[in-house]
Amino acid sequence: MDPKAAAIFRERGIHVDEITGQSPDELAAIIGNYDGLAIRSSTKVTAKLLDAAPRLKVVGRAGIGVDNVDIPAATARGVVVMNTPFGNSITTAEHAIALIFALARQLPEADASTQAGKWEKNRFMGVEVTGKTLGLIGAGNIGSIVAARALGLKMKVAAYDPFLTPERAIELGIEKVELDELLRRADFITLHTPLTDQTRGILSRDALAKTKPGVRIVNCARGGLIDEAALKEGLDSGHIGGAALDVFENEPAKDSPLFGTPNFISTPHLGASTSEAQVNVAIQVAEQMSDFLLLGGVTNAINMPSLSAEEAPRLRPYMALAEKLGKLVGQIVGEDVRSVSVEVEGAAAALNQKPITGAVLAGLMGTYSDTVNMVNAPFLAKERGLDVREVRRDREGDYHTLVAVEVETGKGPRRVAGTLFGNRAPRLVEMFGIEVEAELEGSMLYIVNTDVPGFIGKLGTALGEAGINIATFNLGRRKARGDAAALVAVDGEVSAAVVETLCALDGVRKVVPLRF
Repeated sequence: MDPKAAAIFRERGIHVDEITGQSPDELAAIIGNYDGLAIRSSTKVTAKLLDAAPRLKVVGRAGIGVDNVDIPAATARGVVVMNTPFGNSITTAEHAIALIFALARQLPEADASTQAGKWEKNRFMGVEVTGKTLGLIGAGNIGSIVAARALGLKMKVAAYDPFLTPERAIELGIEKVELDELLRRADFITLHTPLTDQTRGILSRDALAKTKPGVRIVNCARGGLIDEAALKEGLDSGHIGGAALDVFENEPAKDSPLFGTPNFISTPHLGASTSEAQVNVAIQVAEQMSDFLLLGGVTNAINMPSLSAEEAPRLRPYMALAEKLGKLVGQIVGEDVRSVSVEVEGAAAALNQKPITGAVLAGLMGTYSDTVNMVNAPFLAKERGLDVREVRRDREGDYHTLVAVEVETGKGPRRVAGTLFGNRAPRLVEMFGIEVEAELEGSMLYIVNTDVPGFIGKLGTALGEAGINIATFNLGRRKARGDAAALVAVDGEVSAAVVETLCALDGVRKVVPLRF
């Protein structure tokens, strides 16, 4: 990695060790000392390595591809995984364009022939790219740059990308098509998509058979997108006019059956290999990781919503409130949760809601696991089959800003809500239909009772006799002589024996110890 990465970490006050050449076992032996790990493509972050890294909070990949990181394992352990998708975008796009030209004019073979002392001018008859149709599989960051360059070369661009909106296609000046139509029409095909279960083998044997005769194919994205055996057969038969691969299914590729095939060009994963790109990705990964470790900012994360370093200070109080509301619901309702709705209202509706929802889930799922954070909470919620919904209301209600959490249980919906006092101090203002005003801090008791005279005195006496001091007492009720609920903050822990004593008081229906 470029030395500028380490320099940025040091400038930001983070201790950094530059380590190279470690075997997986050697890295596992030392990784437990670190909060962050910055890597390139050769370092494999496996579940075994993550098991040896209890302090690890973030893995930063200087580059785009993260197939060398076990994302599910990192997510389950609450480790943020970041990449730098923009640092080498131009470099990779330019490499794809270069390979299109190399295929069109047979440049590598012509060079080898000429340097071998031959002058085979008539042998190398190329084609123009002007007026040809470029089929783009993937029109994201890199794909859109390739499209712009191709349009500048007066090519026609047709793109297949399920995430490409018609509006974005118009903005890029390209045509959105289905895959089969692209295969049928394209003179050149270039791939710019990550390797996922959905994209693996996207140019399969069947897909390659549907391509236009004489098509030329470029892959600077990821190995595994193309059936390499079928590609060779297509080259040998002449159906495929040429292919240029910068990536292979198995790397380093030292004995590919494609090597030596006529009209085949290969480069050793050079898509990001320019001096500018190496500097860019190093700087970006260091800045992103520093922002996360020092400020809580999350940029270009693979497994959690983004949260800029500028947003983090404004969102931090809301996230603290949201986590407390999630903890409150989780501890009271327990495991009887079927769905979760997170509602923001007023000033909160103008903010990035994803981190607020993540904080709610972190608090809620903390009921079931002691290793939950905002990274793995959505994963754990999905694992438990919870349906998570977000609601945004711009209007202000009784409070200038409000965060509400409603869960569906076997006994119906249960809702809690909170606000910020002074835009920074979390307060509970509604609990299961009862208006309250309470701080959620330390050790507390949630008590449901019938609203009758003398209850508060009996409760205070029982706690006093158990040697438990009341710090704050918050009480609310639906109506006189109806249901009442109390949130009592106490000094110290409340034992099971004390809970049993409180449950025996007249009118008490439920007692739940809480911890915040």
